[in-house]
Amino acid sequence: MGNKKKVLLSIAIVFIIISIGTSIGSSNINILDTISVISNKLFNIPLREGIDPKNVSIVWKLRLPRVLLAFIVGGCLASSGAVVQSILKNQLASPYTLGVSSGASLGAGLIIVSGISAPLLGAYTLPIIGFLFGLGTVYSVIKFSAKIDKTMSNNTIILCGMVLSLFVNALLTTLTALFSNDLKSISLWQMGSFAMKGWSYVGLIMPFFIIGMFGVLKYTREMDILTFGEEQAKSVGVDTEKVKKKLFIYSTVLTGGAVSLSGTIGFVDLIAPHVVRKIFGSNHKYVVPMSFVFGGCLMVITDLIARTLVSPSELPVGAITAIFGAPFFAWVYFKKAR
Repeated sequence: MGNKKKVLLSIAIVFIIISIGTSIGSSNINILDTISVISNKLFNIPLREGIDPKNVSIVWKLRLPRVLLAFIVGGCLASSGAVVQSILKNQLASPYTLGVSSGASLGAGLIIVSGISAPLLGAYTLPIIGFLFGLGTVYSVIKFSAKIDKTMSNNTIILCGMVLSLFVNALLTTLTALFSNDLKSISLWQMGSFAMKGWSYVGLIMPFFIIGMFGVLKYTREMDILTFGEEQAKSVGVDTEKVKKKLFIYSTVLTGGAVSLSGTIGFVDLIAPHVVRKIFGSNHKYVVPMSFVFGGCLMVITDLIARTLVSPSELPVGAITAIFGAPFFAWVYFKKAR
C-alpha cells in the first residue's frame, strides 16, 4: 500500500477514534448519536430522532472539546518528538531532553504557590507562564550549547539539556519543599490531565499548533538532508546551525503549548514518531504530519483509558502513558543495542 492510501486510511481512523472517545464515558452514548450531534453543530444537519438533549450537551460541551484538546496535545508532542529525534539523530531523544517540561513545570509551580493572576490573562496565566518558562529553558540550552561548541554537535546539546533540566528540577523540588501546602496541586499538574478543560483551552492551544507546525513543515527537506550528516548537509548549502536553532524553537512552541495546557505527559513524543517511521518510511514530508495524527490518536485512547478504567474517578494521563511508554522505551533501546 502506498503512503497516500495510508494517509487516507489514517484520516478515517482519526474520525473513528475521536467519535469513540466522545461516545464512551461515565454515561455511554450511542456512537451514531455522537456523530449526529457533531454533524448538527458543525454542518447544521438535523439531529437523529430520540436524542436526549442532555446527551447533546454532554457531547458538545464536555467530551468533544476534551477529546479534541487531547488529540491536538498528543499531536503537538509527537510532531515535536519527530523533529528532535531527527535533529539529534537519536530515536530515544525527545523534546523533554531539551528541558521544556522542566521549565514549564517550574513556571506553573511558581504561579500555583504565588496565586498570581495577570489581569489581561486571567485563568490562562498558568499555561502561558508555563510555556514561557519552557521556551526560556530551551533558549538557554541553545545559547549554552553554542558557547561551548560553535558547531552545536548533538552530544553537546543533549548534555546541556540534561544539565539544565536537572538544575530546573532541583529548583522545582526546592519550591515544593518550601510551600508544602501546594504540593498536591503541583503534583496533579505535573501528572497531566484534560479534565474540566472546555472549548476555551482548544482555542488557546491553536496558536501554538499553527505556528509550530507551519514552522516545522517548512524545513522537512532540510531534515531529510540532515539525516545524512551535518557535513554532507553543509556541502549542499544547508546552514545547519541556523536550521537546527529554528527547528528547536518551533518544536518548543509545540511542546511548550502542549505541556503548559495539559501538564507533563511523557512517552507520546517517543512512541509516535518511531511507529510512523516504521509505517511511512523516513521522508519527513510524511513523518512530521503523520506523527501528529498518530500521536493525537494515541493521546485520545490514553485519555479514554484514564477516565474510564476506575470510573467515576480518573487516573492521571501521564501515568498511563508512562505505563505503556517505559516498556516501549526499553524495547527500542535493547533492539538498537543488538
